Amino acid sequence: MKAFRKIQLAPVLLVGLVMMVAVSVSPAQKVQSATAHVIDMTLRAPESVGFSADRLERLHAVMQQAVDKKQIAGMVTLLARHGKIVDYRVYGQRDMASGAAMTKDTIFRDYSMTKPVTGAAMMILYEQGKWLPNDPIAKYIPEFAHLKVFNGVDADGKMILVDPEHPPTMRELMSHTAGFTYGFFGDSPVDVMYRDSKVLQSANLQEMIDKLTKIPLLYQPGKKWVYSVSMDIEGYIVEKLSGKPLPEFFHDNIFTPLGMKDAAFYVPANERGRFATLYDSNKEDGLDLNPGSATGYSSQPTLASGGGGMVSTIEDYYRFAQMMADGGELNGKRILASASVRLMTTNHLPASLLTGEFGIGAQQMRPGFGYGYNCAVEYDPQEANLPEGKGTFLWDGAAGTWFWVDPTNDIVFIGMIQRMRGGNPNVQYLSRSLVYQALVDPSK
Repeated sequence: MKAFRKIQLAPVLLVGLVMMVAVSVSPAQKVQSATAHVIDMTLRAPESVGFSADRLERLHAVMQQAVDKKQIAGMVTLLARHGKIVDYRVYGQRDMASGAAMTKDTIFRDYSMTKPVTGAAMMILYEQGKWLPNDPIAKYIPEFAHLKVFNGVDADGKMILVDPEHPPTMRELMSHTAGFTYGFFGDSPVDVMYRDSKVLQSANLQEMIDKLTKIPLLYQPGKKWVYSVSMDIEGYIVEKLSGKPLPEFFHDNIFTPLGMKDAAFYVPANERGRFATLYDSNKEDGLDLNPGSATGYSSQPTLASGGGGMVSTIEDYYRFAQMMADGGELNGKRILASASVRLMTTNHLPASLLTGEFGIGAQQMRPGFGYGYNCAVEYDPQEANLPEGKGTFLWDGAAGTWFWVDPTNDIVFIGMIQRMRGGNPNVQYLSRSLVYQALVDPSK
């Protein structure tokens, strides 16, 4: 009888074990283990994936109002769920002087939305065994072996320099905690050195590294989060570890496999007509033409910026974002393993840095909102007062481009404008509430 009871109990225990495993798998894990999508730019009915077409009109109205008020010249937005595009809109003009209409194939300056792509490039090399997160940066850039750390000034106003408490690591480099800065967001003596040395105006990446070896770290590695040239340094590392120029590595390993046909570090002469005009936010009467709008991006740069050098169409960037949403694969082409995507899009900041003290623009590191490798991460969106699902990762660019990937709800959203110096309305943050209020049936 005892033997019989044991045999009868076994299936029950097995079913229970299966149920426990199923419950333990998060929605994000389910999405990232799902079959990757094949890109189809056909517009689908929003209701087919749980959105309300009527409620999405609220998104359209707010975006259109910003254009009508000349707060933004024009924009393109794209919303997808489960790999299906359910909202794809153009607003306003690509160029206000000529009246050229905004189009879906307009080419935009991505600026810092280059950073997640550089992160993916780094993870490709990580998968090849060429670096590890806890490695010292100096293992790959020996010139950084003797960097000092700024520790205030003495009575004569001279900088006090000390040794780092530990060598800055690759993990810290990829999470903006290694000690570097940008030079134009602060007024410390270190920031002044960045500006005087024209770090990002270097002739090439090697010259940039040579300049950085002469400038101390702004803070002890791991002690602060400071937006920085870290991803430009990563670009140098990509070149060194791969033996290819950064644009070539991107082209061969990311752009071409994903079909990002216009993504590059410059706009060819025969495509300049699709290049959006760049404007500055004018707090008084809307927009001013950016002085550098007509120049730049005309040829392959000698210093390819992994922190902000890309241009692309919205469809190009959607292909990259959807690949990340699908755990590293798109159209049958695997760029990354799902484990690498999870590593890149997991918060790597300790609680001591998630206090609201650190951030850039609207992206403030705080409880629920941290930073992974080259992108921000919403590890607890409700704690951060945001409507997206857990595990959402995102970033934006200086000219107003923005994107997020929500693995819990399987949503990808991208918006592209060309407005420097911030400005109102903050369409990036407005778009979040306007998208999620329209998701009326998340179960679909």
